[in-house]
Amino acid sequence: MSAPVRTGETPWFTGLLVTLLTAFFVAAAAVAFAAGLARVNVVMSILLNAAVAAGAAPMLWQIRRTLVWRWVALGGAVGLVAGWIAALAGMG
Repeated sequence: MSAPVRTGETPWFTGLLVTLLTAFFVAAAAVAFAAGLARVNVVMSILLNAAVAAGAAPMLWQIRRTLVWRWVALGGAVGLVAGWIAALAGMG
């Protein structure tokens, strides 16, 4: 799959807004998922969150060069890391 031809200016405001919203929702989902599993078993929570990240990584890597979806990919990656940090801080 080749990268699309880029024309015109980059829509920074709209793109960063999409990134911020995606990061917020992904982080909230990661924290909720980790918190729910941590009530059962903390080790299982960490392993299953790692499995979710391993499953999402190829998709995020593939769409990072597509014009609109690159903002979603960035937000997903940032949100996942932020969700892990928040979940680990809450488990401690």
